[in-house]
Amino acid sequence: MKRISKIGTVAKFSAAFAVLALLSLTGCNEKKQAAKTDDGSIRVEGAFRGEEEARFQEIVKIFNEQNPQFHVTYEGSPDFEVQIQVETQANTPPDIAAIPQPGTMKRFADAGYLVPLDSEVVSAIDANYAPVWKELGSHKGQVYGIFHRVNAKSFVWYNKKEWAKRGYTVPLTWEDLRTLENKMVADGLSPWSVGFESAAATGWPGTDWLEDMVLRTAGPDVYDKWVNHEIKFNDPAILNALNYCGEIFLNNKYVYGGSANIVSLNYGDSIKPLFENPPKAMMNRQGNFITGFMQQEIQNNLEENVGVFALPAVDEKWGTPVLGGGDQFVAFTDKPGVKEFMKFLTTWEACAPWARIGGALFPHKNQNFDDYGNSLERQIAKILVNATVFRFDASDLMPTEVGSGSFWTGMVNYVVGAEDAKTCLKVIDETWPQ
Repeated sequence: MKRISKIGTVAKFSAAFAVLALLSLTGCNEKKQAAKTDDGSIRVEGAFRGEEEARFQEIVKIFNEQNPQFHVTYEGSPDFEVQIQVETQANTPPDIAAIPQPGTMKRFADAGYLVPLDSEVVSAIDANYAPVWKELGSHKGQVYGIFHRVNAKSFVWYNKKEWAKRGYTVPLTWEDLRTLENKMVADGLSPWSVGFESAAATGWPGTDWLEDMVLRTAGPDVYDKWVNHEIKFNDPAILNALNYCGEIFLNNKYVYGGSANIVSLNYGDSIKPLFENPPKAMMNRQGNFITGFMQQEIQNNLEENVGVFALPAVDEKWGTPVLGGGDQFVAFTDKPGVKEFMKFLTTWEACAPWARIGGALFPHKNQNFDDYGNSLERQIAKILVNATVFRFDASDLMPTEVGSGSFWTGMVNYVVGAEDAKTCLKVIDETWPQ
């Protein structure tokens, strides 16, 4: 997945290695029983490193203190996606792993490596999560995954002081958004600041826009078929969604610097025009990581300076969908302590320490929003928890040739006018591996 952090798109490239490493699982149906020792030790592995690892270690510490009969240890790796494949093939997997991609969970489950969650843990998921999270952690009628730390990106950011001065209000529907855009243009302002530039990964922010619009115009079922190529990339439903994006991207009055500026403006820098004096644009659509790219004086007082709302719904029957990513914990063994730790992860007690420090969101229904460090994180956490539709980033779930290749370049070609919407989507579809 695109890791939603200040690092930006680094994990886009690790996804490619993960895909290659996991190919050997295809067609593997022989269940391989991991070796078990019942000494109370539980080994957990994942991709959390640095600050993220330190925060997760605090959560592990709480469990260990409350359950002295067990001892959980966590190890993070920069090459986790490859490492976990090697370990499973060698029959030496950890007891538990934090898997960043839903497809990886399904491949491991099909290969017989994973242990379905105990009924007691499933009951805790039913009690503490919206149904969508159980669905995302399930495969072929079995529940395998528990979601803990997640990221979301379907947000629109704005300059709170400037909006208050001009009397702008948060749009609740897509038509409200269109009305607001036109009012901003009439006021001599650019409604949006949009940036696709990201060095070798230029174009990925455009894929997020299209993914958000597919969820809003076609719904989650069509989105899932699109991700799996059960419908063509250039299906009419996807073309309709891209045309919604084009209403903004291709309208020079709507975009700071005009359409030509989108490809040259870095995605992290695209938030800054909102907070210049005077502001150069009024809105920026991006994930919860974007606050780390705001000017330092803005970061020093986020609550006073920054407003945020969910990108509005188009078809209200799906509510306000949320696009994002997250890590689901899965079990490779059923040794004593695994069930207990997995159940612990479903509780707010296993999340609150990280929420208080900041930089993470959690989907638990039973959470105390006051534990988040500021009102912005509380607001986006509520949007996440209340979402009836959540989907992982589509480009990260697609074959590498598409998701980290032709999809990126296609969005660039569309914005600069090298390809119209139909041609753009057709060309991308032609790159889908047979």
